[in-house]
Amino acid sequence: MTACFIQAVTFNPFTLQDSVILLVVILLLGVSASVSASETAFFSLSPRDVVRLKNSPDRRSNAILRLLSADEYLLATILVVNNLVNICIVILSNGLIDSLVGFAGAAGLEFVVKMVIVTFLLLLFGEIMPKILASYHPVRIARMMAVPLLLLKALFRPVSFLLIRSGGYINRSVTRKRENISIDELSNAIEMTSGQSAEEKRMLSEIVDFVHTEVVEIMKPRLDIVSLDIEADFDRVRETIVSSGFSRIPVYEESIDHIKGVLYVKDMLSYVSHERDFEWQNLIRKPYFVPEHKKINELLEEFRDSKIHMAIVVDEYGSTMGLLSLEDILEEIVGEISDESDRDQAFYTKLSPNTYLFDGKTHINDFLEVLELDDDYLDAMKGGAETIAGLMLEIRKDFLHRGETLTCRDLVLQVEEMDGRRIDKIKVTVVSSGTGNL
Repeated sequence: MTACFIQAVTFNPFTLQDSVILLVVILLLGVSASVSASETAFFSLSPRDVVRLKNSPDRRSNAILRLLSADEYLLATILVVNNLVNICIVILSNGLIDSLVGFAGAAGLEFVVKMVIVTFLLLLFGEIMPKILASYHPVRIARMMAVPLLLLKALFRPVSFLLIRSGGYINRSVTRKRENISIDELSNAIEMTSGQSAEEKRMLSEIVDFVHTEVVEIMKPRLDIVSLDIEADFDRVRETIVSSGFSRIPVYEESIDHIKGVLYVKDMLSYVSHERDFEWQNLIRKPYFVPEHKKINELLEEFRDSKIHMAIVVDEYGSTMGLLSLEDILEEIVGEISDESDRDQAFYTKLSPNTYLFDGKTHINDFLEVLELDDDYLDAMKGGAETIAGLMLEIRKDFLHRGETLTCRDLVLQVEEMDGRRIDKIKVTVVSSGTGNL
């Protein structure tokens, strides 16, 4: 086989012209390596590196900053120069090999020498090794290549301009930008993300579900609304403000189904020392009504545009169903928001390791979260109920009385306190060995 190789290949004497071509190839290979290294160096600079360059205003630092300010032209210049130099290297290497080596009918061997070996050397010394070096010393390489690249950028600006414009046109013509993606796709994307805490994923999931949530799902029900009769005297108004701690209080006439306005506590500050017969009714503001099935993302937009913070939720007959504030909407995303004026509003008390006392109005999702149960744990039996009290009514299909109990999978629910026909407190006992996925 060696004999065949010797017969197929003949070597010609090394001439002065060959020496010049070899020297030019080596120089071009150095240019290719420098330009390739500069590409990695410039686009590996961290924000901290850029700040340091701004704080050291010398010629090279200014050149780097000028190049980074027009990064599209920088990248186009690097690509143009690199490709031109590589093409020249391939052409000159082909001529040099033809001059030094003769392949007598060995076309396959000629292809291996000219293409495979030359390409390998070009990639190794002109691309891979320089970029590895630049990744370890980006600032040093960038400072070394800043001024030459600035000159090359000016030289090849017309070509770079054409590349950028044509690339932008092709990108706009070919790439179909999807402006709308489904909520399911967003949810799947959140589940697939890594490097995020459980709290971050929970908040992202709440944001995704935000557009599907209706005001009726998060509003404060009418039975929990603190309100004022429009006929109340000023002493009664002051007592209600102090006892409730709220900054906005709905005002009704005859019944809560006839909301006439909203009293802002800040409007009362100048009149707090007035007599009992003070006509506080002149201070109430116009109420803002919303239907029960309005999406909270739409309501949040209306709150922002109208510069209001509270809405009265009404049903199809115009009767008051509840109240929704800006804080309620924000808490749907970020969780409970408390300030120095908030009182202790814990909705449950842990009586023992497996026994809890819950408010009847506790939302089922909060109830499941406290017990560390899956979100779908009660789906088969809750029907349209949204609270624990509603869950008990849904299971019994009738009113309950104090002391009555219901078994719900591994949970025992007992009515502890009643407020008329309303279930006020519920004792919950976990009858299995522990919480979790019961």
